Amino acid sequence: MSAPTLPDLATGSASARDPRHWSSTKRNRYGWFITVSLLFLMMLSWADKAVLGIAAVPLMKDLGITPEQFGLVGSAMFLTFGIAQLVAAPIANKVSSKWILLVLCLLWSIAQAPILLFASLPALWASRLLLGAGEGPLAPVLMHGIYKWFPEKKGATPAALASSGVTLGIVAFAPVLAWVIGQFGWQTAFALLAIIGLVWAVFWVIAGKEGPYTSRQAEQEIDGIAADEEPVMEERKVPYLRTILSPSWVFAVLASFFGYWTFTLAMSWGPAYFQNVLGFTGQQSGTMIALPAAWGAIATVGLSALTQRLHIKGVPTQKARGWVLGGSAAFAGACLVAATLTDSPVLSIALMVFGFGTAPALFAITYLVVAELTTIAQRGANLSIANAVLTTGGVFAPAVSGFLIGGAGTPADGYKAAFALAGGLMLAFGLLALLFVNQQRDRRRLGLDATHPLASAYPVEADTPRAAVNA
Repeated sequence: MSAPTLPDLATGSASARDPRHWSSTKRNRYGWFITVSLLFLMMLSWADKAVLGIAAVPLMKDLGITPEQFGLVGSAMFLTFGIAQLVAAPIANKVSSKWILLVLCLLWSIAQAPILLFASLPALWASRLLLGAGEGPLAPVLMHGIYKWFPEKKGATPAALASSGVTLGIVAFAPVLAWVIGQFGWQTAFALLAIIGLVWAVFWVIAGKEGPYTSRQAEQEIDGIAADEEPVMEERKVPYLRTILSPSWVFAVLASFFGYWTFTLAMSWGPAYFQNVLGFTGQQSGTMIALPAAWGAIATVGLSALTQRLHIKGVPTQKARGWVLGGSAAFAGACLVAATLTDSPVLSIALMVFGFGTAPALFAITYLVVAELTTIAQRGANLSIANAVLTTGGVFAPAVSGFLIGGAGTPADGYKAAFALAGGLMLAFGLLALLFVNQQRDRRRLGLDATHPLASAYPVEADTPRAAVNA
């Protein structure tokens, strides 16, 4: 059976337009269509984040900005980034993902206007603050929307694909933006991203649609009840604070907090490092920063596939997810620290590729852990809360690094200090995640598994919910 076309969605009876009444083949194909559409949106959001770093050298020169000021501007968007996620958390469970995503895309497209109309430091501040408000809730809402198109056992692959948009956005857009900046100026790059966002918004109004898998009960009504399943009548809630205070939640999110710190550092200061310290041109720097992003895409898909394979083989998720998360964070941190200790430029760049590139792969695994510590009904809000916390790493990284770079005796010493700090923190919290992330223990304590006495106080569905991915 062929995939549904856009006219199919605008015509016909209400029943024909409702995905619950489609064949499984038609529903699956449209789910993948939605996934690819939202993958592009994720890529665009990270291009919007990265353009500031790619334009750093000419922008700082034209506006007369010091490294300290530029670092604060780089952190500005993350001030509203986390606040917007907390505001969106309760909304994510109540309002259609289609319309939330549309508003977010329009908001961050409009956010480019101040810097296009008034090329000044205050306009740049206003632009980045508004961009943070628009992009903050994107990742959890986007993943929540994708999961509504797939039954639980088939949601991991679409999630991994969408997660790769974090790094694929840099791979695809960074060289193009660097070329545009070199040929037409840095403001043109901001304008280009705004136009692409508006075009996508028009497309989404026509093609966007909400999926039918809104709960485990809805899944069983659509696909039937498997032989090894019990009917799901309802899901009960676990208090959010109890989930957040569990050791697995705390150390999984902290590992990704420093992973986000590290990757934001790479996107904010990496291009300037390649130009000012290593002597590359602006266009070459745009290509160089795509190298860790390319490795990040491979690591994201590869590590997600590894965790899924281990889980299918029956390995407890403490090892299949917790150990993979902690080990990957420790590896990335060790590579980045080692990059600051070697005298070989080639070896240093190679280690940076692995250190910076592995950092965004942590996000997907963290959301797998978070998803295990909640119910499907509360998943959207829990993912938004976790995302709000871990992306706060982006608030500190550009600003702290800016002061280290601006206050050092030489630029090279400043960058080395910033890279060593990020790598050391990620190494330390990767090791802590290895020690303290244990979902089986914390699920019992939260009453998510019926074998624990708290299950009578907090009776919830015992199936492990699907994982989600960030941004």
